[in-house]
Amino acid sequence: MTAQNKVELLAPAGNLEKMKIALNYGADAVYGGTSTFSLRIRSGKEFDIESYAEGIEYAHARGKKVYSTVNSFPFNSQMKLYENHIAKIAELKPDALIVSSPGVVKIAHKIAPDIPIHLSTQANVMNAMDAEVYYDLGVKRIIVAREISLKDCEAIKTHIPDLELEIFVHGSMCFAYSGRCLISSLQTGRVPNRGSCANDCRFPYEIYAHNPESGTTFRLDEEEGIGTYIMNAKDMNMASHVDEILKSGVVDSLKIEGRTKSPYYAGVVTKAYRHAIDDFYASDFDEKRYQKELGTTQNRGFTDAYLLSRPFDRNDTESNEFSIQYGTHQVAGLVSEDGLSWKCKDKTCVGDSVEIVLPVGTTVELVDNDVGTIEEIEGSYVITFKKLTTKDGKVLECVHSGNVNEILLPAALPGYTILRREIAEALEKKGLTEVSTPMKLEQKVGSGHD
Repeated sequence: MTAQNKVELLAPAGNLEKMKIALNYGADAVYGGTSTFSLRIRSGKEFDIESYAEGIEYAHARGKKVYSTVNSFPFNSQMKLYENHIAKIAELKPDALIVSSPGVVKIAHKIAPDIPIHLSTQANVMNAMDAEVYYDLGVKRIIVAREISLKDCEAIKTHIPDLELEIFVHGSMCFAYSGRCLISSLQTGRVPNRGSCANDCRFPYEIYAHNPESGTTFRLDEEEGIGTYIMNAKDMNMASHVDEILKSGVVDSLKIEGRTKSPYYAGVVTKAYRHAIDDFYASDFDEKRYQKELGTTQNRGFTDAYLLSRPFDRNDTESNEFSIQYGTHQVAGLVSEDGLSWKCKDKTCVGDSVEIVLPVGTTVELVDNDVGTIEEIEGSYVITFKKLTTKDGKVLECVHSGNVNEILLPAALPGYTILRREIAEALEKKGLTEVSTPMKLEQKVGSGHD
């Protein structure tokens, strides 16, 4: 990265809506793909060729980039299928292909010689020797292993100055070296390196001792408060270290994990890192601002992982008591792309007030009319609903999560504006009072192999 170029912010695109949200909330580039040969089969199914092509066109019209994931590991019987898929994706003119193996690097160069190749973190590159091998194969960028240190990034960049380096800064961590885990294959037959990890490391486990002589099995009681989530890694959160990373001058792209996560996550996390990057270049870096926003999302607890500390020096990277927990806020609604209406994500009634979270670089008009008010309160924009009216004129007292009706706004808002409320209020509406209760959502979250 030259002194003249800002570091790139790269965000996940699990479907067309989340792609547009990430771009509107400050991403310079997004990554994603169709389900074929992607390490996110589940999220990839939300993209077909037509919607993926629309997403690439949308990004390019805004001067942004799209990197296509073809990052699973092929079997011998699939080589022709890989060639056909890469040829089909190449026709859409993505800005790079993300691949994982040397063989696919060669295929990609043969089929799409004009499209840059980015090497997936699945290749687990951690040193200059391995980086040189892939560079000699024609790889333009390496997405280094999550387990790498910043000093090792510096060593690679010193050895190969023209090689771009991309690092993960936020999102799910893998229990093994990224994707090199067989637990999912063993228990469910779902293969992590084929894009179908079942996230078995997120499950609670009970421990037993078995005596083969007598056939007796004992359940081992655990120390109270320790829990059973013995393989559950905390989520990576490097926002407090963005300044150190950028000062090093050796990282070209900061990557956020999370193609299977929510639109709220895609918007809020991207915006937090956008501000961290921009504030660094403006000499106004303040980690508390970014951490406050990141804390609004669901998480497994946060760790700053291994970039600045060696793995064996850490003893706080696992969350042993729960799989996932509430953030400080709950999304209440998402504004339509045209900015004229919104869809409910959490029960909202006449008289309710919700906070407005704006896309990057947008503003809002303050109003007071018969539909509602939009006002600024203590530095945040707040909307209070006096009426809840659908586009077809139906008047509602409350609108519930899952209601597909588009509800009118007091005034137009920027497309994909997020509406949210504090978690205590959201839980109270559900008849719950325990804010800190962790949630068990193992099957609903990604495992972080991108």
